[in-house]
Amino acid sequence: MPLEWSGLSPELLLVIDRDSGEPLRSQLELRLRDAIRTGRLQIGERLPSSRELARVLGVSRGLVQECYAQLQAEGYLVTRVGSATRVAAGAGVPSTPASPPPASPSPLVADFRYGVPDLNSFPLADWLWATREAARTMSTAALDYGDPRGSAALREVMAGYLRRVRAAAADPERIVICSGYAQGLGLALSALARTGIRTVAYEDPGSPATISSAAASAGMSAVPVPVDERGIDVRTLARTDARAVVLTPAHQWPTGVALAPERRLALIEWAGRRDAVVIEDDYDAEFRYDREPVGALQGLAADRVISIGTVSKSLAPALRIGWMLCPPALTELIVGHKQSNDRGSPTLDQLALARLIESGRFDRHLRRMRTTYAARRTALLAALAEHAPDVAVTGLAAGFHAVAHLDGPADEQELVSAARARSVGLYGMSTFRSSRATEPVQLILGFGNVGERAVAAGITAVGGLLRGR
Repeated sequence: MPLEWSGLSPELLLVIDRDSGEPLRSQLELRLRDAIRTGRLQIGERLPSSRELARVLGVSRGLVQECYAQLQAEGYLVTRVGSATRVAAGAGVPSTPASPPPASPSPLVADFRYGVPDLNSFPLADWLWATREAARTMSTAALDYGDPRGSAALREVMAGYLRRVRAAAADPERIVICSGYAQGLGLALSALARTGIRTVAYEDPGSPATISSAAASAGMSAVPVPVDERGIDVRTLARTDARAVVLTPAHQWPTGVALAPERRLALIEWAGRRDAVVIEDDYDAEFRYDREPVGALQGLAADRVISIGTVSKSLAPALRIGWMLCPPALTELIVGHKQSNDRGSPTLDQLALARLIESGRFDRHLRRMRTTYAARRTALLAALAEHAPDVAVTGLAAGFHAVAHLDGPADEQELVSAARARSVGLYGMSTFRSSRATEPVQLILGFGNVGERAVAAGITAVGGLLRGR
């Protein structure tokens, strides 16, 4: 379908040369023919009115009307009474026989994709309200290039929120607003590289591709450190030459374990002894079910921890809003990298988030989503108990994904493919192991964006596969 431009008369760039000696009408006809032949103007696309095009080009309206009439006679344009002049069908670039479009994949009964919140539950009405309030009350100065750390209003609100719900040592002066976790990680590693750190460690399983890529961009190398039921192995970490480590202490990705208290202390001791920095990915901290809340690691050692959080799980990934709690010694370096990276994140969205949190609507949304995810978690456990009772499930104390441990001989890729043939999306653990090993066979079952009925239907469809049949 052609683009349908709004407004009385869409703009069109055409250049005529009054010094060439060629008649203006001939030039205009030639420029329009070329625009249509090359596909610059698509079939059905609306042209400017003769009056508007004449005004822009500085020629008479009659000249434009004659030009349009000539091109209409040649079959390039079509004009109907009461309608705009448009490019005629068949007047554009000669079409080649198009290959048939690829068949659309059949819809899945359930897609247990990890890391995605319930997109249908995004609080659109509250977000629109917050955006209107932010736009209504913002100063004219807020429209200018601002502090690269981000809006002072959001940093103030975020500091109070993180002190209250995450027990963080949050100072608005040392908060940097960023465009999600990926940018925050890149800024942190770039700053650390400037201080002479050359090796960063990460959890295994974890996010090897993301962290290795970010480390390489910063001129650093990345080394994996194993994770067990108590979190990252700090003793193994100490045997590496890393002076930085990226980890998810509140809800380890993807195993779901929480970093044990004694390992938290050991990690802080390691950082002080090694003159190292911990980069804390504080994801999924808002959603917990049958365990006591776990505070941010940053609250224990604000001078050694960079804590990164986002609204990607609590609201939606598309908002691209995150924050960094920076140690005093690294704040200016990180702010400098942010300044050169993008001059700062969009201000209106920051102000809208501040209003959403201040108003209590953000907390209300989180309470509603905890109930929603808890119900889906229950539905997942019930379906597995009925259709695959021998499958052990871990990682369910927080967040919205679980890890299913399969016994007996199985091939991860064959299992995933067989599930897809039954219209169910399953995802293996191998992607998140540094070795890409497919054994032991474990599946990551995300239920954030899967309704209760779909959870039950999906597990019913693949129950036999999970049992090894």
